Amino acid sequence: MAKLYFHYSTMNAGKSTLLLQASHNYRERGMQTYLVTAQFDDRAGEGRIGSRIGIGEAADTFAPGEDLFAKIKARLDAGPVACVFFDEAQFLSEDQVWQLARVVDDLRVPIMCYGLRVDFQGKLFPGSAALLALADEMREVRTICHCGKKATMVVRKDADGRVVRDGAQVQIGGNESYVALCRRHWRAAIEG
Repeated sequence: MAKLYFHYSTMNAGKSTLLLQASHNYRERGMQTYLVTAQFDDRAGEGRIGSRIGIGEAADTFAPGEDLFAKIKARLDAGPVACVFFDEAQFLSEDQVWQLARVVDDLRVPIMCYGLRVDFQGKLFPGSAALLALADEMREVRTICHCGKKATMVVRKDADGRVVRDGAQVQIGGNESYVALCRRHWRAAIEG
């Protein structure tokens, strides 16, 4: 039975690594997968999903406003796909998440989405909010704060290492820009 899955966490929890491992497991058993990532996130290279531990794989991309039901249907028309994987799922729109739900319901293909739950200000991303509402199954990917507690938040830092409190919700970056923290240390950083 096909389901819509949402694997969520903060930065640096290993979401892309888990996605690549899950896709590998399907392919190892002779089943094809379809990997998709956000078009404007080119940290690993254009059309590529990469993890901090050095593994990566080529992927198709999605753009804001793109019809993902049509995109996935076209891919299925070209050949069988056992599972569709979306990296950087927080960048999906609410409409796009509904399109993914239609793929699961009408085309009966499982979709696994991996992404951030909240931004640097502690607010849900639109794609994450829609996935939290619509996903059949949700799984938290855990990482830790410098104090050892579970990290559930992230702060954005500027080039001088100062915490940023305002700005655009989306700014592509990695360890140089973001630090995962527990809620208590996030509050201290934001209020400090």
